[in-house]
Amino acid sequence: MTPIEELELLLRPAGGGLYLVSTGRAEQERLQQRLYGAKSASEVEARFRDALGRIAEAKAIVLGIPSDVGAGFRRGANLGPQAIRSALLEELPAFPERAAELGVVDIGDVFVVPQLLHDEMLSESQKAATRASLYPSVPEAVRATLPVSPLSMAERALDLVFELNPRVAPVVLGGDHSTAWPVVSALFRARRGERWGVVQPDAHTDLLEHRLGIKICFATWSWHINELFGRDGRLVQVGTRASRHERGHWESSLGVRQFWAEECNRDPSGVIDAIIAHLQERGVTGVYFSNDIDGTDSSWADATGTPEPGGLDPTFVVALIRRLGKTVGMIGGDVMEVAPPLRDRPDSSERTVSLAVRYLRETFGAILGQPV
Repeated sequence: MTPIEELELLLRPAGGGLYLVSTGRAEQERLQQRLYGAKSASEVEARFRDALGRIAEAKAIVLGIPSDVGAGFRRGANLGPQAIRSALLEELPAFPERAAELGVVDIGDVFVVPQLLHDEMLSESQKAATRASLYPSVPEAVRATLPVSPLSMAERALDLVFELNPRVAPVVLGGDHSTAWPVVSALFRARRGERWGVVQPDAHTDLLEHRLGIKICFATWSWHINELFGRDGRLVQVGTRASRHERGHWESSLGVRQFWAEECNRDPSGVIDAIIAHLQERGVTGVYFSNDIDGTDSSWADATGTPEPGGLDPTFVVALIRRLGKTVGMIGGDVMEVAPPLRDRPDSSERTVSLAVRYLRETFGAILGQPV
């Protein structure tokens, strides 16, 4: 099986990663037809397959991972990718054409079985049953090698993408923040030997080794990334403010570099200078920008699982993205934890999703060196 053939099994056309049979299905199909400039489901499928064929020449790929199985007690981030894509098209109807000009290829969504998270958590019988449902026409010997859970499927899909194009920049739409793990894990293999790092705007540290026995979830993924880096300071967290430990605990015990929200708000330009200097001192030659929307103050972004006051101003986040792109270089990024159903105020969803689109466009601009 070729990489493209396997990607066709693991992914669905953009907007199609959510399993919908009746409720919401018509809206999903309308979005897909707008994204692909198509008039039918069969035309959407054909253009999706054409997009996979353009991975090898792409400068950046877009991947949706509509899973919130790794979240906390407030869910809804599974609807983030669909909402962000829809709002992007409202704001920039010509985005598909502009993306083609810039070498950006939307490769679709990981197909999500909403009760699953990672294959390591499943029995062999459950994996076999889900494989039979997802891949019924695949020969048994091949089927037995395929992943079934969103994190495992995303990681495998990105390994295949990097096999086709090792230098392509992944831009991922989450999903809860656990969906950043497969991206960074795959990047770590694809760019082995390079000194790249992660900059993570986030209200929370996500630095637990495990949570209730779960290895990878929204509260643990950063710990595992930091271990990949050898605790050498290449994980930089920005906007931290919700932690049961003080800053010194994390920096002294794990070697992570943190810039807490209070200092970012007190001296925005000075903190950005310090972030750049820190990365350059450690020889970092590119960053993956993992942008949890709750890093931003909840007055701007409260349609999320864990909104927190006292956070970052959007102008600071935008300035940081731009500086990273110009000085260190950006090798990929994401927008995470956008949960449109969580409306604490009447305009919560619209305001949060609009900000997510702004961050997404800025991330593209930092990666490509051109506005989107």
